[in-house]
Amino acid sequence: MSISSLTRRGFALLLTASSALSNAGEPYVPPRGDWARCEPQCRMDRAAVDVAVRELQKNENPTPRDQAVAWAQSFGSREPHFGGLLGPTAVRGPLTGVVIHHGKVQAAFGEPERVDMSHSITKSFLTAVVGLAVQQGRIASLDEPVALSMPRDIRDAHFASTKNAPITWTHLLQQTSDWEGTLWGRPDWADRPVGATPEDWPKVPRVPAGSVHEYNDVRINLLALATLQVLRRPLPEVLREHLMDPIGASVNWRWHGYHNSWVDLDGQRLQSVSGGGHWGGGLFISAWDMARFGLLHLRQGHWAGRQLIDAGWWRAAGAPSSATPAVGYANFYLNRQRQLLPSAPASAVVHRGNGQNIIYVDAENDLVVVLRWVKDDAAIDAFIGRLLAARR
Repeated sequence: MSISSLTRRGFALLLTASSALSNAGEPYVPPRGDWARCEPQCRMDRAAVDVAVRELQKNENPTPRDQAVAWAQSFGSREPHFGGLLGPTAVRGPLTGVVIHHGKVQAAFGEPERVDMSHSITKSFLTAVVGLAVQQGRIASLDEPVALSMPRDIRDAHFASTKNAPITWTHLLQQTSDWEGTLWGRPDWADRPVGATPEDWPKVPRVPAGSVHEYNDVRINLLALATLQVLRRPLPEVLREHLMDPIGASVNWRWHGYHNSWVDLDGQRLQSVSGGGHWGGGLFISAWDMARFGLLHLRQGHWAGRQLIDAGWWRAAGAPSSATPAVGYANFYLNRQRQLLPSAPASAVVHRGNGQNIIYVDAENDLVVVLRWVKDDAAIDAFIGRLLAARR
C-alpha cells in the first residue's frame, strides 16, 4: 500500500495492526541519556570491529572543519552567491561513528555526543515531519497538488503558474517536481547550476513534474515551507514532540532556517527551516541522536510499544521514485543495484549529508551505522564491508 493513497482511516487500520504485532515481544529500546553496550554477548567479533574502526579513522574528510570555509571552497566557488550564506554554520568535530547491532552499541568513536551540522540528512527528518502531517490528516493525499492545501498568498506566490500548479507532495518528496521559481532569494536553478556560462544558468530546460529526479535544495526548502503551512506550527516543535522526545533523543539538537525565511502565520512570526546546510542552517545534531532516528527507521516507525509514524510511510519513503531506482523520498538513498555501497545488501538504505555524513540502515542485518566526516564513499563501503564480515 502506498502512503500516497492512505487516508486517516488507512493510517488507523495499519496502526492497529502494528500495535497487535508489537505485543508479541518488544526489542531493546535505549532509554533517554543512555544506550546499552552489546556486552557481555557481543554479536560481532570485537577485534575485527576494532580493526575496521582503525582503518576508517585513516580516512577523515580533508576539507576544512570550519563549515563556512568548506562552503566557500565548494558551493560558494561554483554557484552564484546572491549574498552568500543565509543560515548559521559551525566548526565540525573529527571523524566520528556509532555502530548499533541488534539495537545495542557495538562501537562508538570520535565525538558522538558533539552537535554538528548534518547537512542534507536534514531532508530525512523533514520528510518524517511530512509523514506526521499525513498521519494527522493535515495532508489528505500525497498525490494531490500541493496548491490545494496552501493559503492563497502561498499558492499565488509559488503554485499559481501552469508549470507549478500540478506539482504534488509526492513530486516534492521525490525531488521530481521541476518547480520553477525563487524562494528565500534563491532561484531554483541556483543550486548546482547547469550551463557553460552564468548566462546559461537561468535557461535550464523544463520537464513535466514526475519525469526527472533533480537534487535541489531550493525545492526542498519549498517542501519545508509548504509543510509549515499545513501544520501551522514550527517544524522543529512538531519533530520534537512527535518523534525526538518519544525516541529519547537529547535536548541539544537544533533545526535552523535562514535569516530571511521568516513568515507571518496566524499572528505569529515563524521561521521556515531549511532542508539542509547548502546555504547554512539545517539540522545540527549529535551522532547518538542520528542513531536513534536510524533505529526508528530500521524498526519502521515502531518504538517502545508505539507506532510513531506509520510503517506504510517508511515503505513509501524507501521505495524507488518515479524517475530513478536509486532514491526514494528526498534523502532515502537506495542500494538496490548495489552501486552506492557494493559491500552492503541491496535492501540497505542510506541517509546522506555533505561532508560524508551518513545514517546507514540495514534491516537485513539489524544494523544501524552513523558515520560523520569520512573522506569518501569508498572508505564508507570498506568499513561497512568489514562490519558485515565481523558478524558472528
